Formats: sequence, C-alpha cells, structure tokens
Amino acid sequence: MIRSWRQPVLLLLVAGVMAACAPAANPLRGGAGFHGLPAGFLLGIWHGFTIVFAFVASLFVDTVGVYEVHNTGWPYNLGYLFGVMMFFGGGGASAREARRRKSRG
Repeated sequence: MIRSWRQPVLLLLVAGVMAACAPAANPLRGGAGFHGLPAGFLLGIWHGFTIVFAFVASLFVDTVGVYEVHNTGWPYNLGYLFGVMMFFGGGGASAREARRRKSRG
C-alpha cells in the first residue's frame, strides 16, 4: 500500500507546532526580583489570582507581564496554579452541582 504524502506532512506539522509550544528553561529563576528576592509561593498565589487584570494591562503596557520570571521554581508555579484556580472557581462548585443533579434523577 502506498502512503499518501499528506500523512507525513501532517505529522511534521503537528510535531513542529508542539515543539514551538514547548517551554524553555528560565535563566532568571532564583534571581533577585523587584524587592531583592525571587517570587515564592505566596506571590505566586497573588499573581495567579490577578492573572486577568495583569493580562489586560499587558496589552497596553509593555512592562507588565502575567508571570514573574524571577521566581523560586516549583513553589511559585504551585502558588500560581492555586491562584488561577481560586480566581476561576477551581471547578469544585461545578462538580458539586453535577452531583446534585445526578442524585435528583
């Protein structure tokens, strides 16, 4: 069976897109931030909670980012994730409502 040329081209295209989206190492990790210390867990929560406001501000101001690059690594990332989940509700209320609907029949 002769393969179509589309399948390998599509595979290369998907692989290229996925490789382009891969995160790079953060050379500023652990470095001093604005106050002389890298951002930790608590600042990660705050930055995650304010993600929408920071994103809107970053559209108009070049010096505003949605993520602090001077961070402590996984503790900051964990706090950031918790902050984003708190801002967007975390899905707990939706899961609880789905269980109520299912139990009602």
